[in-house]
Amino acid sequence: MLGIRQRGIVLKRISKYTGLFCALILAGCGTAAVQEQIGSINDQTVVQSTDPNELLNDERAESEELALYMHNLTCLKSYKNFGNHNPVMTQRFGADPYAMVYDGRVYLYMTGDDPMYKADGTTADNDYSNIDTICVLSSADLVNWTDHGTVYAAGKNGQASWGNNSWAPAAAWKMIDGKPKFFLYFANNGNGIAVLTADSPTGPFTDPLGKALISRSTPNCSDVTWLFDPAVLMDDDGSAYIYFGGGIPSQDKADNPGTARVAKLGEDMISLESDPVPIENVPYLFEDSGINRLGDTYYYSYCSNFSVTSEAQSELGFGGGEIITMTSDDPMGPFALSRSVLRNPGAFFGAGGNNHHCIFEFKGNLYITYHARLLEQAMELTGGYRSTNIDLLSLDENGAPASTKGTAKGVEQVGYFNPYEEVSAATFGNMAGLDTVQYGDEAEKYGSGEMIVTDVSDGSWLCIYGADFGDEGPSEFTIEVRRTPGAEATDMTCAIRVAPDKLFGSEPFADISLKEIMAAEASGEFVTITVSTNNISGVHDLYLIFAGEGYEIRSWRFDK
Repeated sequence: MLGIRQRGIVLKRISKYTGLFCALILAGCGTAAVQEQIGSINDQTVVQSTDPNELLNDERAESEELALYMHNLTCLKSYKNFGNHNPVMTQRFGADPYAMVYDGRVYLYMTGDDPMYKADGTTADNDYSNIDTICVLSSADLVNWTDHGTVYAAGKNGQASWGNNSWAPAAAWKMIDGKPKFFLYFANNGNGIAVLTADSPTGPFTDPLGKALISRSTPNCSDVTWLFDPAVLMDDDGSAYIYFGGGIPSQDKADNPGTARVAKLGEDMISLESDPVPIENVPYLFEDSGINRLGDTYYYSYCSNFSVTSEAQSELGFGGGEIITMTSDDPMGPFALSRSVLRNPGAFFGAGGNNHHCIFEFKGNLYITYHARLLEQAMELTGGYRSTNIDLLSLDENGAPASTKGTAKGVEQVGYFNPYEEVSAATFGNMAGLDTVQYGDEAEKYGSGEMIVTDVSDGSWLCIYGADFGDEGPSEFTIEVRRTPGAEATDMTCAIRVAPDKLFGSEPFADISLKEIMAAEASGEFVTITVSTNNISGVHDLYLIFAGEGYEIRSWRFDK
């Protein structure tokens, strides 16, 4: 008996082999025999009497056959090594990361790098012209990330349809009229800055202005070479500031381009309270504004350009494409040069390019998120497609940001994962061979919101790091699965193995057959399967390993 829940009806498998006995007793059939109607001949019902032990033996044989199949399944290779936490996402590219902390989670907003292709189908160099989405992830522990989709920000299908592109997002939240309000700022390529608003950090985001918040007609902005790359400071007194700009007006101004700007935001966060003013004397500015308040000191940060001379490098202590900090006791400046805190990603990973960052505080530590090309390298592609990393920010003896090394290992997990809450299936510490897609009218319309796992194939899998099962351990595992709409019914082996600690060789919690779902007519509705599990306590990594194809997963959880 496969336990399923659909439209509120629940049938639960009590255990691997005792569920059938319980069902027979509940049906009033006893344990001696099952009367099963199998057809009729000449209007006479034909009844076959079946020994229940034979049914149990059949189920046991099927279970053992499935266990052997899953044991011998060849698992796909992931794009990052086990235990490595960078890049944070491998199901798609995401660049120019910006971190916002809300309600115990870190939300990452990233430029939706989308591969471009030549006429012959090979990957073309990334020129950013097709980017009009913003990727959203969140995590409570910095190693297991939930995919919340891609905000349809610009372009003909975006909320800011007046703009062509959505580059380099920044995000902030504020209590307005007693409720949290969320603000997503981004650049319409290099020609202005838009703002979207939402009642949730994952959207749906909509355009409250129908035009740019900052454009070339904004005072003191007409001569900003690149009117892009916003960053937002929410100060301790409730005031907010926006920082933006970049580019080199001419080569003779490379040492001091004069293209950084700061303005105070209005109380509504979608207007300017003051005209933008230049941030003076930013040496070798290129792009990528950042802003943080640490104690009573404001840290403005940016990416240096690639015209830093050897003499300037000796004097200033940094080269091209590095993240530089400046300090002030006022959010509007003036700022004084401090130091480089992150070299170009090419120094750590071999493949360089532009550099973009965000410094954020979470659970008592400072981190730096930035993009590199680790995913592109793992996929054996070229073209400058970026993926997001996070590393612990190094501090000097005074607690000030210092030179930090980029790593593939990434950060340590901060807090264990709770497997007893309902978990979106689009939550990964690591994975291979899977994709995600929007689910539900709202997410499909706006791009961000609920996501489900799709494109399952034989040997695909996902991993959750550091799940805490407690002292008692679970007794049941529940998962929501459906046959992919449009997928043909199949008799191929489709199943899910739930296992602790490693892909191969551990005693599984359960092997879940999807035979009934894959043979039935696809309804488009998710079916809830609940199975008993082997008991395990303490902290373990968790693996979901998939066999077959043509099905999708919405959520899962354990129960005690």
